[in-house]
Amino acid sequence: MKDPRIAKLAETLVGHSCQLQAGQKLIIEAFDLPETNLVCDLVDAAYARGATPHVVWKNNTILRSLYKGATADSMAWPGELETAAMEAADAYIGIRGTANSDEFSDVPPERMDLYTEHWWSPVHIKVRVPKTRWVVLRYPTPSMAQSAHQSTAQFEDFYFDVCTADYAAMSENLKPLVARMLATDQVRITAPGTDLSFSIKDIPVVPCAGECNIPDGECFTAPVRDSVNGTIQFNTKSRYQGVVFDGIRFELKDGRIESATCSNEPERLNRILDTDDGARYIGEWSLGTNNKVLHPMLDTLFDEKIGGSFHFTPGNAYDDADNGNRSKVHWDLVLIQRADYGGGEIWFDDELVRKDGFFLPDDLQPLNEGLPS
Repeated sequence: MKDPRIAKLAETLVGHSCQLQAGQKLIIEAFDLPETNLVCDLVDAAYARGATPHVVWKNNTILRSLYKGATADSMAWPGELETAAMEAADAYIGIRGTANSDEFSDVPPERMDLYTEHWWSPVHIKVRVPKTRWVVLRYPTPSMAQSAHQSTAQFEDFYFDVCTADYAAMSENLKPLVARMLATDQVRITAPGTDLSFSIKDIPVVPCAGECNIPDGECFTAPVRDSVNGTIQFNTKSRYQGVVFDGIRFELKDGRIESATCSNEPERLNRILDTDDGARYIGEWSLGTNNKVLHPMLDTLFDEKIGGSFHFTPGNAYDDADNGNRSKVHWDLVLIQRADYGGGEIWFDDELVRKDGFFLPDDLQPLNEGLPS
């Protein structure tokens, strides 16, 4: 029997996230899904609205073969084909399973760079993000459950609970935080190994409540490009291009990452940051506010929403919170500031607004609901 929670998720994606209308075109791109139910429900939901769905079904084992033999030409051709399709679309839903999260770990980094430059960036950075209504999400698998240190059944309950949250209420609760960030010039962040300062003056602030990511729960902006100074020590592992990085630490001066180290792959880390000039500057800063997500599971779409966290992003800035930084890289790196992860503080100008993961001002108290004391 098909899980009824899948149909509810499909309705959330098509109705709330994409706001799909009659006559519009929707691309559904699925990677390594264990079954077809969600894609079929998305197709049905699109047709029910009078829209036109198109499905692209991909397999990471096949993509690994394509990437391992990559040339500029072999990556540019699918990039051109998918760019043309994306330009014709009004909306995009991307769903990723995790048959093997390390499938690309043995692809040489220079080949992954070719994929990023000639295929992924033209389709997603240049077209999908700025020109479509889009949403991306993961799909629950035993591999994800293992990363979350849960049984498969336990993880599925967690997944559907988080992904079908009350996004309307979340949107209301984020409004006071948006107002405070818009009124802020200087931000200072402290945590173990971290003392960082930057300006967010005159940069737009975007609340996220199920529009582009599922699960959701964050409020993002970007630092003024040349204003970031200090050090940051991330306490959450991150997977990028199939490689897991641990203990990432940056030293920044006048916005630029001058020194980057990690405990396991420092050369590969710096190679990513040397992709282009913009990769060593910060394109996003965001506060995680989904208090149903409390611990990292090596999945950025979940980890970046962790209650009491923030993420700091080397690379490309989004158009709707633009500091002018451009890069083929956009890498969300997470620091959790709750007491159980070492604690920390966030200051807006001269006001302490969050300590050890808890917001302090009265108008931000709803954002603390569900956080463990």
